[in-house]
Amino acid sequence: MTTRRSFLKQAGLITPAAMLMPNLLWADKKKHAIGIQLYTLRELIAKDPKGVLNQVAAAGYTEIETFGYGAGKYFGMTVKEFAAYAKTLELTSPSGHYMPPKFLWGAEEEGKAEINDLIETAHVMKHEYLVVPYLPAEKRTSLDDYKRLAAKLNVAGEMTRKAGIQLAYHNHDFEFKDYSGTTGYDILTSQTDENLVKFELDLYWTVFAGKDPQQLFEKLKGRVPMWHVKDMDKADRTKQTEVGNGAIDYKGIFKFAKLSGMKHFYVEQENNYVPDPVGAIQSSAKYIMANLV
Repeated sequence: MTTRRSFLKQAGLITPAAMLMPNLLWADKKKHAIGIQLYTLRELIAKDPKGVLNQVAAAGYTEIETFGYGAGKYFGMTVKEFAAYAKTLELTSPSGHYMPPKFLWGAEEEGKAEINDLIETAHVMKHEYLVVPYLPAEKRTSLDDYKRLAAKLNVAGEMTRKAGIQLAYHNHDFEFKDYSGTTGYDILTSQTDENLVKFELDLYWTVFAGKDPQQLFEKLKGRVPMWHVKDMDKADRTKQTEVGNGAIDYKGIFKFAKLSGMKHFYVEQENNYVPDPVGAIQSSAKYIMANLV
């Protein structure tokens, strides 16, 4: 079996001396594992999932957050095949992004079956968290939309909790739109049960919306166990950049990891890659290992 360490050695990415000094390896687990949201490499992984996982492991990441599940597969691989291959590289998957439209907006029985399917997938992947990642524009036009969503999340959270999995919600900027002094995010955080629904804070979108992550951590003490770490281009805030190369003060934000309750964080970048997607994730990993963990 090819382990992550043997793979790195074969690839010439660690030396024999490093093999004897595990504390010098990237992503030293005594510090903190470094994760990546695989959507960062979405165009590549759709064509070559095994090759992309190889590159992720070689860059020093030890945790992956999945996306792209459908009809029992990831990118043409069954869930069991995908999980098994990740394991050979010593990649674990604490969480995954899953959109359950039937449950959120469809018929009740079909919706429950949809959640149960996602729970089964999460068990195969050994997820700790099942994350709802996004809301279509037509499903977030008012505070009432967010109230209905909060009620649904509570139901899904009870179902996943009984199965030993924690439900979470991932934000963009639109949740922070102001409706006469209240935001969708206010509704989601106040009208969901703190034991049933946690939050994955996307730090780029939070800052983009003009919000202070520290203030949210203080408000939601211990309820934000996951972060998306992606940086904001200094010249054009609508674009992203490699972590450490942009305008977001990640050294300052990481000081509040304990307050947040952060257990996992994932590098994510959706555009503006330098020099290319693989080079970008390598750059982000190097900065994080040298400066944040």
